[in-house]
Amino acid sequence: MTSIVPAQDRTRGTGGGAGTLAVMRQMLLAVLVIGLLGLGTELLLLAHYESPAQILAPGFVGLALLIVAWHVVDRGRWSLLCLQIVMGLFLGAGLLGVFLHYGANVEFQREIDPGIAGTALFWKVVAAKVPPALAPGAMAQLGLIGLVYTYRHPGLRSTGANNPQSG
Repeated sequence: MTSIVPAQDRTRGTGGGAGTLAVMRQMLLAVLVIGLLGLGTELLLLAHYESPAQILAPGFVGLALLIVAWHVVDRGRWSLLCLQIVMGLFLGAGLLGVFLHYGANVEFQREIDPGIAGTALFWKVVAAKVPPALAPGAMAQLGLIGLVYTYRHPGLRSTGANNPQSG
């Protein structure tokens, strides 16, 4: 039977897997940064800052980019802890955003058709283009990517400011 683990990683024991894990962490961080830049650009182009509730999403994206930049420079425990906190906030903001978008769509659909209810209302609401009810889920997804990046990160065990092994 063929293994999905390369031969050099099987022969090295845990040492080979550590290198692979560091590369995977870097790829996750790159995906996170690309996602943050894309989401931030989209939110700014859509003027997603017209109300206090709308400011949360671009504000969190900006904060996350600052913390990621800090982490790239510092690689320390505190930048990782702050990244974990912000990614947890991303999860919460994503869920809150889905709730708010869904509620706005329900209100709009009921203005158009006061008699709509049940599954007909649900499908109209989730299929609406403005505001897209499930779009804030992208924030939750980025939060999960960030949390996976920090999961059991070697830098969390270190108390030093610089930890070149933290990947």
